[in-house]
Amino acid sequence: MPTMQPSSVTQEPSSVLDFESKLGAVALDSRFHLLNSDGYASFLSNYLYFDRSGGLVGEKGPKLVASLSWSSRGVSRVRRIFGEFNRAVRFHCEKIPIGFASVHVNSGDNNGLRGDGNGVLEDEGLVLNVVEAEKPKKVLILMSDTGGGHRASAEAIKAAFNEEFGEEYQVFVTDLWSDHTPWPFNQLPRSYNFLVKHGPLWKMTYYGTAPRLVHQSNFAATTTFIAREVAKGLMKYQPDIIISVHPLMQHVPLRILRAKGLLKKIVFTTVVTDLSTCHPTWFHKLVTRCYCPTTDVAKRALKAGLQSSQIKVYGLPVRPSFVKPVRPKDELRKELGMDEDLPAVLLMGGGEGMGPIEATARALGNALYNEDLGESIGQVLVICGRNKKLADKLRSIPWKIPVQVKGFVTKMEECMGACDCIITKAGPGTIAEAMIRGLPIILNDYIAGQEVGNVPYVVENGCGKFSKSPKEIAKIVGEWFGPKAEELAVMSQNALKLARPDAVFKIVHDLHELVRQRSFVTQYSCTT
Repeated sequence: MPTMQPSSVTQEPSSVLDFESKLGAVALDSRFHLLNSDGYASFLSNYLYFDRSGGLVGEKGPKLVASLSWSSRGVSRVRRIFGEFNRAVRFHCEKIPIGFASVHVNSGDNNGLRGDGNGVLEDEGLVLNVVEAEKPKKVLILMSDTGGGHRASAEAIKAAFNEEFGEEYQVFVTDLWSDHTPWPFNQLPRSYNFLVKHGPLWKMTYYGTAPRLVHQSNFAATTTFIAREVAKGLMKYQPDIIISVHPLMQHVPLRILRAKGLLKKIVFTTVVTDLSTCHPTWFHKLVTRCYCPTTDVAKRALKAGLQSSQIKVYGLPVRPSFVKPVRPKDELRKELGMDEDLPAVLLMGGGEGMGPIEATARALGNALYNEDLGESIGQVLVICGRNKKLADKLRSIPWKIPVQVKGFVTKMEECMGACDCIITKAGPGTIAEAMIRGLPIILNDYIAGQEVGNVPYVVENGCGKFSKSPKEIAKIVGEWFGPKAEELAVMSQNALKLARPDAVFKIVHDLHELVRQRSFVTQYSCTT
């Protein structure tokens, strides 16, 4: 038997893998061999190859390995030892933490390695993951089209991830209820729109489900019916991070993750998109992080039982384009077909062009025209959204002042940058964007429940006024463009002070740090 040579294979600290002592009767050949580029060795008659590089599975380039040889008497013993090694590998693969979408392992007969060398296996639709640097991490944003603000926030977060981290993250946005639940649960957006159009019904629904006893029991019952579908929907994306931007996206997913043992493996966060008053379902004690737009919302989160370490107050996430420097007003106005010199008011009706848009536009047409001088003292930019009928009607009116009518626009930052004040309902996203642009705000409506607190938030902070009367609104704008121009300037400064233009970037960087910390802990636990 040849003399035993010292081996350069690093010993695993785990006792489960400590089988070197059992190789005493096995000779260690001093020869070395190069692996194929796929990183795998194969059995030749009397040789067993072990990787000494410690690199990742699937890493390209030649690897140096030790070659073990044995006599015929030791074959059965080595096979038995290798069988124990196989079982040890499977044991560790089963313990690899879940929640990282880069490499996936399970306890199959192939030791958790897929045949293509990418280390990917699935177990009943649930993917077991560990970190691999070259593969992007996956972010799943849960939203629902109950109003335009939730999707806007989701798209803002997605855009910020792309800008800050590029291909390091893959970001998916899904309407969990519409896309991954059966009827009638998938009718949530349609039900919401119906309820909001019938104010008393929505008010009863909103406040009736606020008590914890009510909504928690409702979610528990709902989970019974939709758990399987929602679990498939969540795991379809193999997320490292789940971000909820909707109050109904916390409880059911977190129940499922807890049942699957994934709460410590997947980073689950909530981004609250209401500025002041918000429904209690926004807050769940099991989230990793809850991002609040204001201190008022943070206080509500604390009252709901969250710890201060779970809460971050960064502001409301808005499109990254709002962070970029605004172009000169005259340049923007020229592109939009507006008068380059007259002060302008932006009149908005949301994505669907709802509210008293026509009545307000007509009132502005009268208030911003000086009959004595026979000239305009201001102009109007109207955004009708998807309401084509409204847009066509407004375009047909013979206006005495310059009026530009637009349909659905994607560059709202340019429309706001071309104007001096804004008229809108109390949607949190529009308010946050207007503050970033320093626009004084006239609120003309709000949705009972979640938008009630936005009115005092704007008015009491000196950023704007509230009125439902088109004539009163037009009068305020006329004064701002005339004798009360100083008040307009002060409100503009107050709006800029409250603005948080970098909120979305702070959120994605904090999320990145959470994943980095969890990745470090996961890798450390695997190696020790």
